[in-house]
Amino acid sequence: MPPFLLGALRFTTAGLLLMGWCVIKGEKIFVLKDIATAAVTGALLLFIGNGVVIWTEQTLPSAMVAILVSSAPLWFVLLDKPNWAVNLKNKSTTFGLVIGFVGVILLFNEQIGGIFNDPAAQSKLAWMLLLLLGSISWSSGSLYSKHHPTAVSASVNTAWQMIIAGIIYIPVSLMHGEYRNLNLNNIHSSSWFALLYLIFFGSIAAFSAYVWLLQVRPATQVSTYAYVNPVIAVILGVVFAGEHISLAQLSGLFVILVSVLLINLAKYRKEKQAVELVNG
Repeated sequence: MPPFLLGALRFTTAGLLLMGWCVIKGEKIFVLKDIATAAVTGALLLFIGNGVVIWTEQTLPSAMVAILVSSAPLWFVLLDKPNWAVNLKNKSTTFGLVIGFVGVILLFNEQIGGIFNDPAAQSKLAWMLLLLLGSISWSSGSLYSKHHPTAVSASVNTAWQMIIAGIIYIPVSLMHGEYRNLNLNNIHSSSWFALLYLIFFGSIAAFSAYVWLLQVRPATQVSTYAYVNPVIAVILGVVFAGEHISLAQLSGLFVILVSVLLINLAKYRKEKQAVELVNG
């Protein structure tokens, strides 16, 4: 399935389904200011951030994609200027972010060696830089959403983001000529099942949870999903695909889990102190 057509089908369908649910629940839908905010966020997150991943996956090995995407938590801290004083002074947060990225590199250490030993590795540099730009865009969109709260519910906000992003994918797909030689009959059934999975679990469930978390938790905590995703991918590979896990990968898993603990430690301590003060 062509990458931009996939994005158009995935996000437009997921957005319309979620919006339909919001209409049934009687939620407020049309708030012009919030739609404009959702348009900016959706473009940065789902079109540029996610679209770059879909596009580069056609060329780059998945290990390299996972590593570059996992740089997002670092961009969260660097781009979140209003919270520099809090985040950069917090040693457990900054140390956790750094070692978390190191853990991801350890997780894919064996694949990295193969990538850079490939004579064609230099030709992939432009794609790597593009993917880095996509990671920055994802972090920027997340922070924009964080600092521009909406009057509508998180579900309505998420639905608008997906609908608008899905619509943006359509002309881009046309410009790339994805429809010229497209034959839907040639698309394997597993691709359609994968699309359904992305619509219901990747977009309606997971992305909705992500947007909601951005509203209620610190951005640095929410960003740790980028470290946890590769861990889940490796574990699923071992459980369902019978893949082998090396000592280096186990080390990476451990380092990532420690990093997530460190990032959340400061917040946990503050909440504990607040409870203790309330209880006298």
